[in-house]
Amino acid sequence: MSEMRAEIEGRTLKISNLDKVMYPATGTTKGEVLNYYVQIAPVLLPHLADRAVTRIRWPHGVQDKSFFEKNVPSGAPSWLRTARVPTTGSRGSSRNGDELIFPIVDGVAALAYLVNLASLELHVHQWTVTKSGRPKHPNRLVIDLDPGEPAGLPECATVALMVREKLAERSLEALPVTSGSKGLHLYARLDGKRDSDEVTAVAKEIGEELQAEHPKLVTAVMTKARRGGKVFLDWSQNAGSKTTISPYSLRGKEKPYVATPRTWAEIEAGADDPLELEQCRFEETLERVAEHGDLFAP
Repeated sequence: MSEMRAEIEGRTLKISNLDKVMYPATGTTKGEVLNYYVQIAPVLLPHLADRAVTRIRWPHGVQDKSFFEKNVPSGAPSWLRTARVPTTGSRGSSRNGDELIFPIVDGVAALAYLVNLASLELHVHQWTVTKSGRPKHPNRLVIDLDPGEPAGLPECATVALMVREKLAERSLEALPVTSGSKGLHLYARLDGKRDSDEVTAVAKEIGEELQAEHPKLVTAVMTKARRGGKVFLDWSQNAGSKTTISPYSLRGKEKPYVATPRTWAEIEAGADDPLELEQCRFEETLERVAEHGDLFAP
């Protein structure tokens, strides 16, 4: 069946092309993708709550072209919550002039609606919005550890332990997430008193300190040519306009990997043994949540 109607949270959704293959390498279908997102929703939704969601859509699967979408899709249902965000807080081209109209995912119905549009990746800012859509100060800091060949996840794990210490020196507790791509993300919760520029400055300071202390392993410089064999500590995703893949979001990679919260014991093991830490596929992430609950929960 190419299209069906589904009742979710009292909303009627048109769900289409459930048998379309989204990940050819594994044969993973759109139906399986939707099933994953519905199953993971109890732990995913709290981390999307009140955050403007940017989607990356793969209409024909990951082997084909994708595109970023910030504004609410045309034809979106009237019940989908939205936030009008000034482009000063989230810069980018907009059909609305000086603001973007983002969707806010406040339940399973909203999540399923966006995923049905082949939105495999869900990206969010480090700030939330008020009921009127006004961006607040960020309530978390993020550092993206991105390895340059031949460095990989083991080197990211090693640097993650260093970042954890730097954050602890600033009375911040780090939470690790394997990105579902090549590297690691580290988050720290904030009290919301600092603006995006101030938070960016803290993250940049940590990056530059580690680059000075471990110049053969860490770089805090954006230039890709200077990343070979090093871990790029990307502090820039704390800017008001930047987004990061949400914990528990799928990735549009060859296989259905997920940005997956981890324990520090796993990161420590990964730093010691290259075979101990790998990116998680969606089946593994569901199993982990069933066993451990939400490792990213407050």
